[in-house]
Amino acid sequence: MAQTEINDISADSSLVDPEKDLLGNANFAKHLADSICKMSFPEGFIIAVYGSWNSGKSTLLNFVVHYLQQKPEEEKPIIIPFNPWLFSGHENITRRFFDQLKNVLSKESSVPKGLRERVADFAAIISDIPLPYAQTGKALAALLDDRDKEAGELKEEVEDTLVQQQRRIVVTIDDIDRLAAEDIKQLFRIFKAMRNFTNLVYLLVFDKEIIMRKIADTKEISEETYLEKIIQVSFELPIADKTSLRRLLFEKLDHIFAETPKQQINQSRWGDIYFQGIEHFITNIRDITRFINTLMVTYPAVKDEVNPVDFLAIESLRVFCPKIYSIIHQNPHIFVGEINLSIDELKNLLNTWIAQLRDEDKQPIKNLLMHLFPKLKFILGNTSLDEKQLEWREQLRVCSLEIFPIYFRLSLSASELSNIQIKIILGLVENREKFRNSLIELTKQKLPNGTTQARVFIEQLENSTEEIPVNYIPSVVEALFDVSEQLLSQDDESHSILAFSNEVIISRCISQLLRQINETSRFELLKKVITQGKALPIINHEIAILKEQQSQYGTDKSNYEEKWLVNAQHLKELEEMTTRI
Repeated sequence: MAQTEINDISADSSLVDPEKDLLGNANFAKHLADSICKMSFPEGFIIAVYGSWNSGKSTLLNFVVHYLQQKPEEEKPIIIPFNPWLFSGHENITRRFFDQLKNVLSKESSVPKGLRERVADFAAIISDIPLPYAQTGKALAALLDDRDKEAGELKEEVEDTLVQQQRRIVVTIDDIDRLAAEDIKQLFRIFKAMRNFTNLVYLLVFDKEIIMRKIADTKEISEETYLEKIIQVSFELPIADKTSLRRLLFEKLDHIFAETPKQQINQSRWGDIYFQGIEHFITNIRDITRFINTLMVTYPAVKDEVNPVDFLAIESLRVFCPKIYSIIHQNPHIFVGEINLSIDELKNLLNTWIAQLRDEDKQPIKNLLMHLFPKLKFILGNTSLDEKQLEWREQLRVCSLEIFPIYFRLSLSASELSNIQIKIILGLVENREKFRNSLIELTKQKLPNGTTQARVFIEQLENSTEEIPVNYIPSVVEALFDVSEQLLSQDDESHSILAFSNEVIISRCISQLLRQINETSRFELLKKVITQGKALPIINHEIAILKEQQSQYGTDKSNYEEKWLVNAQHLKELEEMTTRI
């Protein structure tokens, strides 16, 4: 992507060339530039364009300046750009304003030297008079009155010199609404001080509502009246319509997806996803900026590995509904793969999440989810479930379990499984094979600290064993023995000498589960596991723990039912079995 393209769509950038106008403001900017050059007025003039943040007012200002610079030499004004926000809270804005005025005028050969000198003298006095000074002592007040008189005399001299100045001076000022209240007052004081200078035009762009809130406690008169006393002519920048915003968004998307083959973009699906979901969230230029800036960072990391239409939809959720985005990321098995919970459970779960959203966002979010995940269309939309896993995989769709993680490559992973994920996995305990496969899948999910989600699940399972029905405990224990081989092979990734090994964690969890069934059942279950010959290290560890228990509590038979997992005779049989493996 070319650097110029990146600059065009960066966070605070605004367009400069009217040829790139997509909101229909260039024509107004051209006519305003014509008026600034041709209108006659007896004294200085202040024009304001009101618009909310990210409404395009800075772009409009740039367009006006562009057209002013295109004027013939005899009409072209002297343009003095000033951004007070750059100096807010650091330097005297009044002084910086006049410094900018002097710097620009000094470079213009057509400006009389006397004007530059008079402006410099006038600036020095104005900058030194504090605002306000009504509460100062009498001596200082008298001194300031003298400075005011001196400023008045210099102002007349500047005015006389300006009359001789043929070229119009246009001062453009942006970002006033970012200033603190005191800085805004200081800036308006400049306008008052230089308001009646011939051939001087101020062009201001700002958010009127923000300015009025900030000056609300500064005047006895209303904020509206206060602004009217300063500004002669004002214009309201219209809110961009849906069509214009769509055109602007699509042009910026073209930069990001310029190298993506067109055949990868299914126009029909894109139309459904955009009009039924994404467009709801694109209400102003700021929304476009946020969305585009995110895509600039996230798409290059997965380019050619994801479906472009699905990725646009997922990233729109990241930007405009992060809560749902996070839920999708943390609960993949709810959205892709087999249906593990009952239809009613899934529907209640999804409706609970959607109920947390603003009313106006609920349907667009549901639309996006159903377009992205066919499983949800079956659950929420009451349609038939048409499984096309191979086709989804080939199309790099997010609904493919294999492709799903790629979409979240630039998402921070939670170090622990969500309660929903744990509930889903525990919901599989009635089917040993499904439960076992889920644990194996968790062993493949590595965390930044080197461990796996399987280790996290087993640690959390130890505190949730009572939630497992007693009749399903044997299948859970067998599954833990089955996956222990994969977990034990990962123990060398731990770097802490005091960290518990996976062997210890699994054994503790198994012991916790075994204590919930009777002693005979424990014995039979351990016999079965030993006979199958799986996870010998865990089996030997369990035998060692049982022996340690019995040596600790002695042979008092009144204690073993409470303290031991198996009695002495059963332990002896288990030991003999392990020696024959």
